[in-house]
Amino acid sequence: MTNLNPAGVFDTSYAQDLRIDRSPRDKLWKNLAFIALLLLPMLSHSSPLGLAWISDQYVSLVARVAIFVIAVQGLNLLVGYTGQMSLGHGAFMAVGAYGSAILARELGFSFWLALPVSALLTGAVGLVFGLPSLRVKGFYLAMATLAAQFIIPWVLRYPMEDLTGGTRPLSVPAPIIGPFGAYAEEALGTDIPLEFAAGDTYFVDVIFVDLPAYTGEAPRIEIINPRGDVVPYGDVNLSLRYDGYGQVQGLSYIASKHGTYRVMLGAAEGGAEDLQAVVRIGKALSFASDIAMYYLIVPLSVLLMFVARNIIRTRTGRAFISVRDNDLAAELLGINVFATKLRAFFLSSVYAGIAGCLLAFERNSLALQMFELDVSIEMLAMLIIGGAGFPLGAMFGVAFIRLLQEAIIPTLRPLLSDWLPQLFPFIDVVNITSAINPILFGGALILFLVLEPRGIAHRWEISKVAWKIRPYSY
Repeated sequence: MTNLNPAGVFDTSYAQDLRIDRSPRDKLWKNLAFIALLLLPMLSHSSPLGLAWISDQYVSLVARVAIFVIAVQGLNLLVGYTGQMSLGHGAFMAVGAYGSAILARELGFSFWLALPVSALLTGAVGLVFGLPSLRVKGFYLAMATLAAQFIIPWVLRYPMEDLTGGTRPLSVPAPIIGPFGAYAEEALGTDIPLEFAAGDTYFVDVIFVDLPAYTGEAPRIEIINPRGDVVPYGDVNLSLRYDGYGQVQGLSYIASKHGTYRVMLGAAEGGAEDLQAVVRIGKALSFASDIAMYYLIVPLSVLLMFVARNIIRTRTGRAFISVRDNDLAAELLGINVFATKLRAFFLSSVYAGIAGCLLAFERNSLALQMFELDVSIEMLAMLIIGGAGFPLGAMFGVAFIRLLQEAIIPTLRPLLSDWLPQLFPFIDVVNITSAINPILFGGALILFLVLEPRGIAHRWEISKVAWKIRPYSY
């Protein structure tokens, strides 16, 4: 259905027949849509152009939609193309989110290294919970994957509390590129602190302090932020360097806030009074702002959608579809069904890990409440509404649910809050108003299951075919 050419356009080679974009017009529209996405932040209030045509809220909304498109696209590879049910996708996102945060906070990994490592870690965890697919399927497999939704958050909350913070929020550093050398270098003593102004939104200052080798106890280095607070050594923007004896011999700190910073040396108890250090200040490209993260998230989301689309065109993708349609027939054809299911679980978990990592660095904070069971169910609903087994199903489903939650439900809520208590006077008003959101969400899901069970993407493909073969679209 999706490989039809417009009327009067014919393929003259196998290469043309295998192309995703069957005509120059299809390719043009996709490129224009991508360019429009890239231009969207330039129209916001925080844009360097100062146009202020749209609110920054819409830029953040599109970025969050792009993150969940990645996660739901991974779920589509597992559920839509391989036919394996999963109710633990939110927990796999938690593995990617907390894995990348711990790598960045505790081991000093950059975002660019933490992203692939956490994705592969999530893929390995997905393989473990995909092992039951050898023996069970359908409802029983859903129950097996539901175990991940309870086991993983429990592990993050209790055994790993020292690293994850347990029930407390966990701060995550913003991604940076650099620093690019040092534009200033000064000596620092104990008499006069070094002060400098920082505050560039996109090119932040990075402070490097180098101590000489001390025979006794090394002095304490203090960074005072613009609010006058001493930056604690556990701050996510501060990294310490130690010598072979465990003494601090230097640090680096990302000065991401606007204002004046001070660097001071303080003698440790029983340490030397005449202290010396060298302070270097460099520049780094920061992705702390919403616009900068947008240009990191959206292109990566588009790239991963393109990768998923091409995976389905490979031998592995065709094996996924064969297992979904009839696993017994696929096995008779020589397909290793168990290995194919594990590949689907691995790829799906890798996508969830990437989405979790992006969510952690986009919000700069993590909490286990972000990955509870309702998140997994919501992503499954996104896939059903968007269209399981269609390349654009994830995008349509996430966009519709976000539109429903951000625009449609807030518009209908005041009207229903006045009308429903009159219709059901025997029910407490508080119970009615608190149930409006789940009622509307569940009602939308039921309507799609009844009226359009194959999802929005299926209707979109029918509309495209009808347009291409006009005037004989009937």
